[in-house]
Parts: sequence; structure tokens; C-alpha cells
Amino acid sequence: MEIVKRGYMPKDTTEFGPKAAVKLNAAAQELVFLMDRGYDTKSASTFVGNHHLLSERQRLALARMTSPHAALAERERKRLREAPQALVLDGFNTIITLEVALSGSLLLEGMDGTIRDLAGLRGSYRIVDKTVRAVELLLDRMETLGVQEALFYLDQQVSNSGRLRALLLDKAEGRPVQVQVELHPSVDGVLSRLEKVVTTDAIILDKCGSWYNLNRELMEETVPEAWIFRLRKSNTDWGR
Repeated sequence: MEIVKRGYMPKDTTEFGPKAAVKLNAAAQELVFLMDRGYDTKSASTFVGNHHLLSERQRLALARMTSPHAALAERERKRLREAPQALVLDGFNTIITLEVALSGSLLLEGMDGTIRDLAGLRGSYRIVDKTVRAVELLLDRMETLGVQEALFYLDQQVSNSGRLRALLLDKAEGRPVQVQVELHPSVDGVLSRLEKVVTTDAIILDKCGSWYNLNRELMEETVPEAWIFRLRKSNTDWGR
């Protein structure tokens, strides 16, 4: 199978390097300040991005890392501290992030503690050389945590969703974790109404009943070399 670096962009080493980090931290502080005061995220991102002459990828990264403090507090309230016996997983969201980590490509630490990627689906997906390893790491981690049931939701309209479903079921066979995989036309809508959700999608995190930050601890233990861009920790009190 062809070796693929999921989410890799040559310019990332510059656009998220040490010099760029200074500018991105300043921009993030301003963006959070505006969002905390009720400004629309899109318009605030445009204003701050234009002011700091950020690239489109840097602007997208900022939007994915930052959140208003009210949203952060609510997400923290709903975050499960221990893994429940049953989990509902945002399949593509979770697996793609792990593929990006295994590829050594750019990841982002959100202010809510989640690890996000910039790979993007855009309606198409294909299984790559990192996919099997990502699935195995995920299943191994759930076993270790004592998870007994895992329901994966995959976007039905995304190409190769059926193939990923077959892979998940194949790798789960014989394991103590009972795995089910559902193809659905509106995964975000379904997950937003559920509890015990595994996702890094901010919209789902804001709407779901409860969530578990599975990817972060999995990466910290099994992919410690992953490239994660982080904002300054002191900025968690921005705008207060």
C-alpha cells in the first residue's frame, strides 16, 4: 500500500513554526477577546486574520483551537473523567486525527483540551497505510479502559465509508469490546443528541449530553512523537 502522510502540508513547518507561533498566540488572544464579547466567530476570525495577515490555514487553525470561555466551561462540565462502559464515536473525526498523528503531520491542541487536525474530509476518504494502525490503537485503548460497547457513526455520503465500516468490524472481531458501525446521512445531528460521545467537533461538543476525550490520552501514551501545535497555557485566562 502506498505510504501516505495524512494531513501533510509542506508550508506547515513555517506557518506553525517558532516565529509564526508568536503571531498566532497574539491573534488567538484577540480572537478569544472578541468571541467572549459576543462577536460572531466567522467575522471575528476574518477581522483578526486580516489584521495579522494570516494564511487561510492559519485562520482555520485558530478557529479550531479557540472558543469563548462560556463554551469552554460548559464543555468541561460535560466532560467525563473516566471512560464509561459504552461509547458512541464520531468515526471519521476520530480515526482521521489518529492517522494524522501517525503521519507526523500537524495537529492542534484546542483550548478545551481536545486534539484536532486540519486534514478535512470534503466528502472523500480513502483507507491509507496508517488506517489499520489507527483502528487497532483505538480498539486497544478501549479494551484497556474497560469499554464494553462501542458504536461508531460514519458519514454515509463520504466515499469508502462502507470499506472503513468493514475494516472496523473485521479488526474488532474476537475482542471483548462489542463494536457496531452505523452509516448515517447526518452524523453530527445524531451525535449532538447523545451522551458518552467521542469527538473533537466543537458543534457536537456544545450540544451533546456528555463526552469523553479519548484521542488525547491515546496519543499521549501511544504516539508521543505526534506534532501538536499548542497555544501558550497562560492564554487560558484571556479576556476575563
